[in-house]
Amino acid sequence: MTSPTDNPPDRGAPAEASDDLTAASALEVRADVDEPPKGVSFARYFLRKLGGAAISMVLVVVLGFFAFRMLPGDPVLKIAKERPMSPAQIAELRSQYGLDKPLIVQFWDYLVGIVTGNLGESYVYRKPVAALIGEYLGPTLLLTGTAAVIAIALGLWLGQVSAWRRNSLFDRLASSTALVLWSVPTFWLGLILLMVFGGTLQWLPTGGMITPGLDPWSPAGILDVAEHLILPVVTLVAVVYAQFLMVMRASLIEEMTEDYLTTARAKGLTEDEVRRRHAVPNALLPTVTVVFLHLGGLIAGAVTVEAVFSWPGLGKLTFDAISGPDLPLLQGTFVVFSALIIVMNLAADLVYRFLDPRVRRA
Repeated sequence: MTSPTDNPPDRGAPAEASDDLTAASALEVRADVDEPPKGVSFARYFLRKLGGAAISMVLVVVLGFFAFRMLPGDPVLKIAKERPMSPAQIAELRSQYGLDKPLIVQFWDYLVGIVTGNLGESYVYRKPVAALIGEYLGPTLLLTGTAAVIAIALGLWLGQVSAWRRNSLFDRLASSTALVLWSVPTFWLGLILLMVFGGTLQWLPTGGMITPGLDPWSPAGILDVAEHLILPVVTLVAVVYAQFLMVMRASLIEEMTEDYLTTARAKGLTEDEVRRRHAVPNALLPTVTVVFLHLGGLIAGAVTVEAVFSWPGLGKLTFDAISGPDLPLLQGTFVVFSALIIVMNLAADLVYRFLDPRVRRA
């Protein structure tokens, strides 16, 4: 009879199988973290987001036509009030602008103009709308670009310092100031700054982009443009930076409770290195999305600031067109502003997917 000890169970095979399973599981987890699942490519993700952006743009184009037709006032009658015109001249002017055509025909002409780049002619400026937008786009990009760079740098820096010094005097001052400025209407803050620094103290120019007669590319002209930039840029930055600060602060406070920071400290890293090399990069993920989303809104929000400071950009152009109503100009600026916001949203989706592996696996 064979004893149980004569043929001991083979314990090596299960151990090897277990090791193989563990290694396979580790490889699977590593692949799952670093790479999107099979069949989900960047091209498909990009095309899906691009399709959503295209649908949004189509809705904007349709809304940009019908919404402005609901505004009170007749542009032709307003032009007729500025100089004496007979009924025949009014009818001829209406025919010249195409306002005597059925609404569906006007809409078709509008769509053809959007596709071909012909946005019509402004009733007020008597120039092509596309040329006006190209002329006024530069000052708007200068204003909003400068404000965006300052707001992003200031908001992210103050946000991370406030989070790392949570409940300190610095944190309380920075957070409370940001909340107050976040709730202030942009036009109201602009008027206050204009009255104080441009009117009472007379330290800075009260409007415009450059003093008449100066060459904008000369040293004196560049300094003059910089002086004119101060008040509108401060107005935009004061309202926008607070959003970046609060989001960055909340994200970093959430990251501060994670175990990997304890591990980094155990390796001998200083607090500054732990914050810069580990905590802040991970806290930037939700903040990047907020930054891109608000860049488009910053350009659209420049309408009130440019109107307050008479800054010769798309915002002031839109404000002047509303009083007409200058329908072709309103439609053109509305499409441009909306397109900028849609592009920023698309960029936010793409950048966030690049930064966060969890989005690539979704």
